[in-house]
Amino acid sequence: MKAPAFWFADTPRARLAGVVLSPLEPITAALTARRLRREGWAAPVPVVCCGNAGVGGAGKTTLALDLASRLTGRGLRVHCLTRGYGGRGSATPLLVDPLKHDAAAVGDEALLLAAIAPCWVGADRAASARAATEAGAELLVMDDGLQNPGLKQDMPILVIDGAVGFGNRRLLPAGPLREPVRTAAARARCAVVIGEERAPVADLLPAGLPVLRATLAMDPSVRALAGRPVFAFAGIARPEKFFDSLRAETLDLVGTRGFADHRPFRPDALRRLREEAAALGATLVTTPKDAVRLSPEERAGIAVAGVSLRWSDEDALGRLLDRIVAA
Repeated sequence: MKAPAFWFADTPRARLAGVVLSPLEPITAALTARRLRREGWAAPVPVVCCGNAGVGGAGKTTLALDLASRLTGRGLRVHCLTRGYGGRGSATPLLVDPLKHDAAAVGDEALLLAAIAPCWVGADRAASARAATEAGAELLVMDDGLQNPGLKQDMPILVIDGAVGFGNRRLLPAGPLREPVRTAAARARCAVVIGEERAPVADLLPAGLPVLRATLAMDPSVRALAGRPVFAFAGIARPEKFFDSLRAETLDLVGTRGFADHRPFRPDALRRLREEAAALGATLVTTPKDAVRLSPEERAGIAVAGVSLRWSDEDALGRLLDRIVAA
């Protein structure tokens, strides 16, 4: 599903919608608080969690990919953990095999993570962590799960989308938050703001919480699209974030189409996309997360534009990695 527009808009109508649903916020807060009181399993290796205070994409997977790659580069045997959103799920921990599993089985994010490090899919994060450590993992990077108490987290990282911050700062369903910002930030060891900070963020965080900042950088391969019309589509939490990244590369973006996060692409939708792009003489382009939900035949003729993180302070990032390793 797509996030309701009123979660992030500051208009009289949006504010009214939040007020109408606000009586349900205490229920969300109570349910999250009760879940967090559960005692989690302590893994024998450090556990890093890239999570956020609300629902939707803040850049958690992008950060998990970045950290897993850098920590692997330091010689550590890193394994990733994810629930496998968009896949069929697994009652027991499942080690992702990109040659055997597709997005319908394990989810799109799991396939991206498995390209960097061994990745385990399962709703029970503690069970996945046990399986990973038994398989030789020296460090675990968890994609999402800040509100999942099943596995103790040595380095919980609060990930924030700089463009929207915490939305209207209300709890579900009045807003995007699973828990109040102050409670999520109190458990975090640091925060990472991804993208241009257009919404107030720092003033909502504890004074002593380290805050790192990064922007999204398009893969250099996107330069091959320069000089020709491009039609972009994406089924992620905020498709406009991808479209803005393409615009920042000064590409000739002649059309865009957004879909719901994790949604499989139906043949008729792909046919319409190809027809729209052809009518404009444009090349179709999408994200790696969307591309893995397409079959090889469906990907034919569609360019894939990946993104990575460009850190504003490499020294601060280095200190964060040192803290993770020391954990």
